[in-house]
Amino acid sequence: MVSRLTGPEILGQPLLNKDAAFTERERDELGLRGLLPWRVATIEEQVALELEHLRRKADDIEKYIGLTALEDRNETLFYRLLLDHLEELAPIVYTPTVGEACRRFSHVLRRSRGVWITPDDVGRIPELLRNSRKPGVRLIVATDNERILGLGDQGAGGMGIPVGKLALYTAGAGIAPHLTLPVSLDCGTDNDDLLTDPLYLGYPKPRLRGAEYDAFIDAFVHAIREVYPHAVLQWEDFKQHNAIRLLDRYRTALPSFNDDIQGTAAVVVAGILAALRRGGEMVAGQRLVFLGAGAAGLGIARLLSQVMRRSGIAEDDIRAAIAMVDSRGLIFDGREDVDEDKRPFALPRAALARYGFPPASRHDFHAVIRQVAPTILIGTSSTPGAFDEDAITQMAAQARSPIIFPLSNPTSKAEATPADVLRWTGGRALVATGSPFGPVDVAGTARQIGQANNVFIFPGVGLGAVVARAREITDSMFLAAADTLAGLVPPDRLAAGALYPPVADLRRVSRAIAIAVAEQARECGVAHPEAPKDVAAAVAAAMWTPSYPARLDHVPDMAV
Repeated sequence: MVSRLTGPEILGQPLLNKDAAFTERERDELGLRGLLPWRVATIEEQVALELEHLRRKADDIEKYIGLTALEDRNETLFYRLLLDHLEELAPIVYTPTVGEACRRFSHVLRRSRGVWITPDDVGRIPELLRNSRKPGVRLIVATDNERILGLGDQGAGGMGIPVGKLALYTAGAGIAPHLTLPVSLDCGTDNDDLLTDPLYLGYPKPRLRGAEYDAFIDAFVHAIREVYPHAVLQWEDFKQHNAIRLLDRYRTALPSFNDDIQGTAAVVVAGILAALRRGGEMVAGQRLVFLGAGAAGLGIARLLSQVMRRSGIAEDDIRAAIAMVDSRGLIFDGREDVDEDKRPFALPRAALARYGFPPASRHDFHAVIRQVAPTILIGTSSTPGAFDEDAITQMAAQARSPIIFPLSNPTSKAEATPADVLRWTGGRALVATGSPFGPVDVAGTARQIGQANNVFIFPGVGLGAVVARAREITDSMFLAAADTLAGLVPPDRLAAGALYPPVADLRRVSRAIAIAVAEQARECGVAHPEAPKDVAAAVAAAMWTPSYPARLDHVPDMAV
């Protein structure tokens, strides 16, 4: 795309704007002379200056607003800043700060990004997608805003999640920003605080349900297939039952996945595999208790079951090894109030007898800890403090190296803090969390806390699927991603207790995962026949680096 813009028009185009980095020649040729300060800055100097601006802000939401403003003004500089300082800035552009940004969205929005689709638009969704003026989109993140992190229905504010995820796709996997599109399926809200807010920017009606909702989603999927036939779709932050059934309904209709289900599963499985490697243990013989049986918990249980099958564990033993607890207690065969999508993980009667559960209609979380004696404990409940001292000390009394993952986010929703878990287990636990936590002092040694952050998975999966031109994103591709991530934890970091690489290594991690995913797509027969044969070279060529072009005569593209 040759740029015919000049002067203020160029400065108003975020992907073309260089701010003070325009050269003397460019200032003359493009009509910029006099529109910028005298000095020509390097991008490194600009990064240093933007970092100085951010660090002057004491409040994380103000930092979020500042970064968003930079993205709106100069995308190349925004992504260079983010890439160079991922460890510091990823928690600002995504969890945990993005949760507060979503909650206050109508009051902090400065400039709209992406495409907004409401039920009033159901007959013209292709038109709305084309209005984005992004003809070559390869990756879409869409949400209906109903289950934003652990905060629930945030209405139009949920758009902060697709925007933040796509920023990490670009920084972490190098998918060029003009090839990505965030979408809000704004089908109303049941959040009374939003509906009564006179400044609320979203669709101010009760949330669409039933057949009308299904028709709305179906129209959206058909519009993507029409307008962006080569795009990968990531479903994001849909409520549990919709999340599972929409994934199952559309995963073969177009290359799509649900990060809350499959991305979370892969990153947690990777952490468990790394923890077992650190302790020299095998998957066989592990007993798992899940607190929370929503989309994330069910996704983890599904992928872990595949890991166990791969290890040759019998089906009966797999079913007995996984105990899931929801808001009504243990899920078991014979319990009447069990949702259909949870039934595959109902503990069989034989397992109930094996664990010595007393005959009762309900077994609460503490009873399950006591009877199952888990070696692995996973929290996706959004119930702060649910992993209390009694539960953790009971577990630690029966497990040599308890693996404990309080995964709910944002931080305020975590089932326990790493400091408490390590204190209650005498420093023996291997801990990973959903939100970032700092090191914990254990007997004078700093224990690193790895974050089970989906950012280690979804950028590489998306890039691998794009490079392979996959027609479907299979569970085996996510298992390949989990295996790859588990093998990328540096030995010194693993020895210090961290079960994941540092976020600063995200590009290296995403590249390796993309290669593994693309190769697995070919192996399982879902890659396009004309996809590149040299997968490693194709992945490298597809990764955009945020640097200013020597000449302003094209928008960067992906060589896929």
